[in-house]
Amino acid sequence: MATNGHSIRFGGGILGRQRHVCAFFNSMDEEHRVLRSFIKDGFEQGEKAFHIVDPELQEEHLKRLAEAGINVQGAMDTGQLEVRRWQDAYLRGDHFDQDAMLALIEEVLQSGEAAGFPLTRLLAHMEWALLDKPGVDDLLEYETRLNYVLPKYNDPVVCTYDLSKFGSSVAMDVMRTHPVVIIGGVLQENPFFVSPDQFLLEMRERRSPGKSLRMAS
Repeated sequence: MATNGHSIRFGGGILGRQRHVCAFFNSMDEEHRVLRSFIKDGFEQGEKAFHIVDPELQEEHLKRLAEAGINVQGAMDTGQLEVRRWQDAYLRGDHFDQDAMLALIEEVLQSGEAAGFPLTRLLAHMEWALLDKPGVDDLLEYETRLNYVLPKYNDPVVCTYDLSKFGSSVAMDVMRTHPVVIIGGVLQENPFFVSPDQFLLEMRERRSPGKSLRMAS
């Protein structure tokens, strides 16, 4: 992968210029094992960590950060670590508004730089899209539209998906919206990536009423 002067190593590879990453895991144990170096290295380099988590897993997430040697409370006190629940990010107002979320992502990345952090490492649990909430079926459109936003920044954004909860067809489409993917714990350029222009056109052509992401196949 071509680098931009600030390469990031994890998952057995180097994250270069493309920094929108889809990470597929089968358990929380696997997620934290693979992403531990990504998270810990960011703290050691004085970068900001912005994590969006399942509210039911928030305490477990913080516990695992502490087990990785991170001073969780200290990092939160200084603003280096910010952890938000789904309802404070993707599901504000108890629904998903992709335009508002795209704006929030930009706000987070810009505010990290304004606060003096060299990078913001953003990590997001994506199982909110399986909840019965208005707007969640816009997940794929949101993910592909992120590819218009993120190339403007150096900050890595890792979207994690639990393969035991998402259907295979949705997982395949999710993969196609990310230029970089982690599968089996290995970071690699994604040969299935489709440009946002092409993917949005494809979605318009195949969209049919009543189609839902919530049914796992």
